[in-house]
Amino acid sequence: MRIPGRWVLSDPLDENGQEVDPWLFDEGKPLELQGTLRLPQAQPGRALDFSLTTLAIPVVHARVVSLLERSGLQQQVQWLPVQVEGQPEPYFILNALRVIRCIDDSRCEQVQYWRPEDGEPDKVGQYRVVSGLRIDPSRVGDASIFRTWGWSVALIVSEPLKQALEQENVTGPRFTEV
Repeated sequence: MRIPGRWVLSDPLDENGQEVDPWLFDEGKPLELQGTLRLPQAQPGRALDFSLTTLAIPVVHARVVSLLERSGLQQQVQWLPVQVEGQPEPYFILNALRVIRCIDDSRCEQVQYWRPEDGEPDKVGQYRVVSGLRIDPSRVGDASIFRTWGWSVALIVSEPLKQALEQENVTGPRFTEV
């Protein structure tokens, strides 16, 4: 949102115009969706190489896909073709296929868990709040792109991948050291 005049993409619709469950894209599982997904623009503006939809689904231009393929990351991500409203260029939803339990609670600024008294029994024991996210790099292994277990809003990339994206002048991403 820090780029003036940038577009804002809505969440995906299937070929019948029905909303696709946005939480499917943060489970770290390959998806088999029928037909071509569509992304309306919630706010028209300058197209970016990397964007997040209104519910934080990563969307990338084909040149980012090419960079990730050259980096050998085919086993870590799935690219789902998507038609972005008003864009002839090819775009893809980036579905990270790894979810790693690596949040370092002791180094985060704040961590809160769902409790029984919060009234969400299916969420008890899961993260409710994570601010000042920090991860334990020793738990990451060889992953270059992944989501954090329990706090799937975070999409983490390795330092080499970050540098490659910067060298390629990919527009849109914002990096915060974790």
